Amino acid sequence: QTASSAIKGAIQLGIGYTVGNLTSKPDRDVLMQDFYVVESVFLPSEGSNLTPAHHYPDFRFKTYAPLAFRYFRELFGIKPDDYLYSICSEPLIELSNPGASGSLFFVTSGDEFIIKTVQHKEAEFLQKLLPGYYMNLNQNPRTLLPKFYGLYCVQSGGINIRIVVMNNVLPRALKMHFTYDLKGSTYKRRASRKEREKSNPTFKDLDFLQDMHEGLYFDSETHSALMKTLQRDCRVLESFKIMDYSLLLGIHILNSNVKEKGECSQSASDAKRHGGQKVLYSTAMESIQGPGKSGDSVTRETTNTMGGIPAKSYKGEKLLLFMGIIDILQSYRLMKKLEHSWKALVYDGDTVSVHRPSFYADRFLKFMNARVFKKVQALKPSPSKKRCNSITALKAASQEIVCAVSQEWKDEKQGILAEGQSYASLDEEVLGSHHRPDLVPSTPSLFEAASLATTLSSSSLNVDEHCQRDQSTLYSSSKGLPSSSTFTLGDSAIYLTSEQSTLETENDNASVLDVYL
Repeated sequence: QTASSAIKGAIQLGIGYTVGNLTSKPDRDVLMQDFYVVESVFLPSEGSNLTPAHHYPDFRFKTYAPLAFRYFRELFGIKPDDYLYSICSEPLIELSNPGASGSLFFVTSGDEFIIKTVQHKEAEFLQKLLPGYYMNLNQNPRTLLPKFYGLYCVQSGGINIRIVVMNNVLPRALKMHFTYDLKGSTYKRRASRKEREKSNPTFKDLDFLQDMHEGLYFDSETHSALMKTLQRDCRVLESFKIMDYSLLLGIHILNSNVKEKGECSQSASDAKRHGGQKVLYSTAMESIQGPGKSGDSVTRETTNTMGGIPAKSYKGEKLLLFMGIIDILQSYRLMKKLEHSWKALVYDGDTVSVHRPSFYADRFLKFMNARVFKKVQALKPSPSKKRCNSITALKAASQEIVCAVSQEWKDEKQGILAEGQSYASLDEEVLGSHHRPDLVPSTPSLFEAASLATTLSSSSLNVDEHCQRDQSTLYSSSKGLPSSSTFTLGDSAIYLTSEQSTLETENDNASVLDVYL
């Protein structure tokens, strides 16, 4: 109900006083109690010894955690003079709000900061969130989460107006041809008729699935960096029990008409001239890039593309995307639990936006990865002919080696079997083995040599032991006379060739062998 001009004037006067007063305080480490400090100053319209006179109604200005937010601004490279110049040098520009919260939005003339009015519970929740937020920014300043630069309250006429200063996700210097507010839910997630009638409407999930049903395509490196950033940010929000947040996505089509490009480039140069400095990690491209990127490449990309992320539509159009996670000051408290329970009874509980934080994060990530952001599948380069020929030659050579070894094994096996044609020849060869070393194959394998040597040695010992006992029976066996005996495996080794003995002794089931001599 308060006039927006009075709100804008009070914001600029209050921030100008508190930031200027903060410069007199020495720099030091942020302590735990610094997150809960609230400073207050009264600014009457006629002025005082500490405050300037103004033509607005009297008001009181509160600053929450001034030292903590000073650290946050320094972390993002925002100097106090630049912060004051950006907010207080020129009138703030009011933006239309498509959301249902009824918040007022103001943007600075340099297009760097957004000032948003928040509810009492949201401001209170942000103050409780500050220690965890401080830890997260220390670990990873590159994030798509909102960057909070200040939390203030204007008290005038019994009304408290709480405001938060954040980074600007969508630059006004480039025309956003499409703007989407995506939650990953489908229940009533379509822009209203009143919203569609605006010059720059903000569409929702079902509108995106209808307009961009094939999604947006990135190269492999950019897609991986984007999804990793989203996963990390969602896990942080889940740990804080935060839900009902959105991804604000602005799409600028590069190959639109040339006149529009000229106007955009002129407004971009004006915005840079007004701003005078650039906030670190504030653009979408800087937010998803890892520490491996060099500073020069980041600066060059930011200058050429206004910090947008390059992508392509399913039609092949070249795009610049600007994005950030917004509305993170909604915790899953009693009222949200009751809202989810009521909607789950009437509608499908998994499609409503209000849900428990873990389910909300998983559904949000799944929607972004499967329906919104997609990776261009690069074709694998075909191997060269030289590489193919070398592989073919290697296969052929290996087959030739295997065939040669197999043939050599067969020849050796046949030669060994041929040596045991009769006991008489075996007897002569065994007895004369000490004088004929050439019976051993010239190049046996280790296993074959050991097996053959064991069999021959056992055979020579047994022959020496039995040859004088029954010489006639032995010679009759060589002539095929009908004489039979039953021998154990140990005795049968005398009358078998080395190959047969090896084969028979490996049979675990045979204990007795009948040999007919």
